[in-house]
Amino acid sequence: MNSDTSAPAPISPISQPLPDVTPHLQVRFKSEGGRLLLLLPPEPEEETPLSTTWADVWQQLRQRLNAGDRFWQPNTAVHLIARDRLLDVRQLQAIADALNEAQLQLKRVYTSRRQTAVAAVTIGYSVEQHSPIAHLNQPAESGQALADPLYLQTTLRSGMEIRHPGTVVILGDVNPGSTIIADGDILVWGNLRGVVQAGAAGNSRCLIMALRMEPTQIRIADQVARAPETPPDQYHPEIAYVSAEGIRIAKASDFSRTRLINHLS
Repeated sequence: MNSDTSAPAPISPISQPLPDVTPHLQVRFKSEGGRLLLLLPPEPEEETPLSTTWADVWQQLRQRLNAGDRFWQPNTAVHLIARDRLLDVRQLQAIADALNEAQLQLKRVYTSRRQTAVAAVTIGYSVEQHSPIAHLNQPAESGQALADPLYLQTTLRSGMEIRHPGTVVILGDVNPGSTIIADGDILVWGNLRGVVQAGAAGNSRCLIMALRMEPTQIRIADQVARAPETPPDQYHPEIAYVSAEGIRIAKASDFSRTRLINHLS
């Protein structure tokens, strides 16, 4: 294990205040819209005296959690605003463990880094990935280029939610109670039983594909559909798309190659 990525040993409370630096360069807690946000400083583009390394982030987090002026209630859900900071599984787990010690629960991770998004989903947290210049919950502009696809080899459990400004590819199952919202297509190489929305920014040409299509609900742009009440005798890979009559589901083998080429062009 590399010493620069593993969590440093816990530190004891200190009486000295944090250094007087620009607020956005510090780890901060903030209450906003009924949510408790944990904001991390951005990833430094180059080393400067004010750059915050992972060791700095970890130390500041422990100081915040050990401070006497806590303004949150026990068992409060925390939304981690990671910005463009690159975090691996061990670092995210260290943050979650530190929050648990303070009776806080890590709920969701907001990030502009695909590696951080993948790491968060891997250990079971909901993720919202956005472009580096986007603001929290800001919708994509019409005609804006999609982000690179997000590839995840995992099973989405109940309560997990993935938001991504591009295509999402899941190598695994999407269980009931989980959600995927993507501005691009959604491809599930497994069972799709949760709620999924493709073309979330308004693109009705987006597709939803799954090896086994049993969704609680599917959306493409502003169109909505549910799985049939009576399940089929046999399951086949299927593709959901928008037609003049609304959302339709077709066997992948019957889906017109011309239609698919036109969609991808």
